[in-house]
Amino acid sequence: MSEYQLLTSHVVELSKHIGHFLLQEIKTLKQSDVEEKGVHNLVTRVDKAAEKQIIENLSKLLPESGFLAEEGTSTKIGEEYNWIVDPLDGTTNFIHGVPLYSVSIALKRNDELVLGVIYEPNLDECFYTWKGAPSYLNEKEIHVSTILKVDHSLFATGFPYHDYDRLDSFLEFFVYMMKNSRGVRRLGSAAVDLAYVACGRYEGFYEYGLNPWDVAAGILLVQNAGGKVYDFAGGENYLFGEDIVAVNNTISEEFLTQIKAQFNINK
Repeated sequence: MSEYQLLTSHVVELSKHIGHFLLQEIKTLKQSDVEEKGVHNLVTRVDKAAEKQIIENLSKLLPESGFLAEEGTSTKIGEEYNWIVDPLDGTTNFIHGVPLYSVSIALKRNDELVLGVIYEPNLDECFYTWKGAPSYLNEKEIHVSTILKVDHSLFATGFPYHDYDRLDSFLEFFVYMMKNSRGVRRLGSAAVDLAYVACGRYEGFYEYGLNPWDVAAGILLVQNAGGKVYDFAGGENYLFGEDIVAVNNTISEEFLTQIKAQFNINK
């Protein structure tokens, strides 16, 4: 068993533990537990407690590692290894009792993602992968779909809650996709959306206004499942660039052409 595979097995168990913690905490969550980090950007005591548990456990796995974590529980920066952590992706769903949210944990070695785990506790689905490996769902190897055309494809997206500079173009493209695909879904967890692309439930996912912890684990899952990941310009600035396209291999060129045209990207 490789070092990354062994680390992944530990992170899978940790993610499941945190997921079960979320399922227990939702039973007693009160509105007084909810805070606003920004307009419509919510956090609860549960997010913070979950992140603290994750960081404590990951620090034991790799003592020299640092963290990029949504709630800022740790600001330690590692020289070589850094974990990218979202303890609860889909907080708004969680607060409103919508049963779809996830734990997302990735590991970056220097500039390369080498491990990714996404756990959705309501369906008990754990998606995971590591450098040089396939992607898996609950121990079964997964692959992106083989649908050939955008017109025959199902997509996912998310709606921005603070960055409205590109909203008009985004909504115009949303209308275009409604008319020229089999549909666009909005689940409320970018991590789950990416995992669903990796296992072939969706042909593609696109969104802007995201953070690294929303997408890091899902990026590696899609890539190791045979898919493609880009920024809106078709480049590689998708982890920190705040916009992302993840698609199966067969529709990638067609979809990129469409989204670049909509957002007036000439690259």
